[in-house]
Amino acid sequence: MDTEILKELLKEVVDGKKTIEKALDVLKDLPFKDLGFAKIDTHRELRMGAPEAIYCEGKTPNQILKIIKEMKPTSNILATRVQKNVIQKIKDIYPEAKIYPDSNLVFIGDFPKETIGKVAIITAGTSDIPVGRECEVTARSMGVEVETVFDVGVSGLHRILSIRETIVDADILVIIAGMEGALPSVVAGLTDVPIIAVPTSIGYGSSFKGITPLLTMLNSCAPGIAVMNIDDGYGAGYFAAATIKKILGRERKGKNL
Repeated sequence: MDTEILKELLKEVVDGKKTIEKALDVLKDLPFKDLGFAKIDTHRELRMGAPEAIYCEGKTPNQILKIIKEMKPTSNILATRVQKNVIQKIKDIYPEAKIYPDSNLVFIGDFPKETIGKVAIITAGTSDIPVGRECEVTARSMGVEVETVFDVGVSGLHRILSIRETIVDADILVIIAGMEGALPSVVAGLTDVPIIAVPTSIGYGSSFKGITPLLTMLNSCAPGIAVMNIDDGYGAGYFAAATIKKILGRERKGKNL
């Protein structure tokens, strides 16, 4: 449940359009709804600015569909790491769902029309795009403007230099890279914009499924880099959007005082 839904509910009570008993019935599942196999955090959007995401890996198709059914009336739904067969089932039940099959990602709902700030998501390679897409959809679902630039890794340094305007105009950069993971360090030396670095599991054997780029990013000599877990596009998108909304939201409030 988000703040707008809650405000509308309270307004209906004040205007006499809804009884207190009916309102309590709507609110009975706060702060969570117990399904036995899962406890849906219905209070998360009020606390944290974004609804609970469904991490689908390890869940059965029926569990995933049950969680979606319970969440849909009161919040947008972001489902990550969704199995291919489950994606099709979701699409059959919810034809309005936005499907990102290459990222195993599903979004049901509406992206906010009003946005705040801007995050630029940059991937080193085309193979890193699925993680970048997960980051993009997460940030957009939280009401932040997103610009994406793909395949500008260090093997062709002129490519990253060609998007300098994008780099310096963003409020936060998310740099996603596999292999040796050097791109965040390169970009951090070009701008004062804070960087969230995301290592991916893309690479040959000595990349160790993302361990090598993770260590590269953690050991960067360039300042201003925060490092996420391997392939964690959702975490990067959430952190970028939450940071932008908190900082720019405070600035807007200050100007209105």
